[in-house]
Amino acid sequence: MADAPNDDAPEDKVNKRLIYGRRQGHRLHKKQARLVDEWLPRLTPDVTAEHVPADWFAQKYDDYVLEIGFGGGEHLAARALANPQTGFIACEPFLNGVAKLVATVADEGRENIAIYQNDARTILDALPDGALSTVYLLYPDPWPKKRHHKRRFVSAENLAAIHRVLRPRGRFFLASDIAAYIDWSLIHIGAHGGFHWEATQADEWRVPPADWPGTRYEAKALAAGRKPVYLQFTKTD
Repeated sequence: MADAPNDDAPEDKVNKRLIYGRRQGHRLHKKQARLVDEWLPRLTPDVTAEHVPADWFAQKYDDYVLEIGFGGGEHLAARALANPQTGFIACEPFLNGVAKLVATVADEGRENIAIYQNDARTILDALPDGALSTVYLLYPDPWPKKRHHKRRFVSAENLAAIHRVLRPRGRFFLASDIAAYIDWSLIHIGAHGGFHWEATQADEWRVPPADWPGTRYEAKALAAGRKPVYLQFTKTD
């Protein structure tokens, strides 16, 4: 993962960082392609806007939430429906997943969703300090091979960025079904020192929260016998 100089504009960093993994799978269906062409440009946040993140939405919201790597968008779409006074910023480089969330917005209506089909680090760079109430990182690619560990999203650099954009007592929520990735994350989050793990008993990380919408990947993991872990952290000074 290549680092960019701190004095670069957010849009410049897009070309200086690598995004690992596929950007597209199967060819989009005709309707999906049409909706992406028509809707994605109007849903895409301008990282150079003057008032971020307010300028990324048609109206101002009480607070703002970021989901990094939203997959098919099931979790974020459910959250947006249940919380109409919150603006949701969705980041996902994989086009097929983006197309699913775009279709949900177009067919069902979700004015409080902005979709960025690119590197979430660019969004983090663009956000001012304390802009978000919550950051979700759900089932990130574990990159299991040791030589690929540097590709994992949980890193000192990205944790520092997440901590900066969270407001005081803001929440960072991480879920994964890969034990090695959970161990990796706990080590790095502990080393950062700016996050308090809220769990006081095992069920608080073994069982999802009561209002948990779930994701398509999570359902596949459960069907395969893998048990997800749900970690919730609070930003500390």
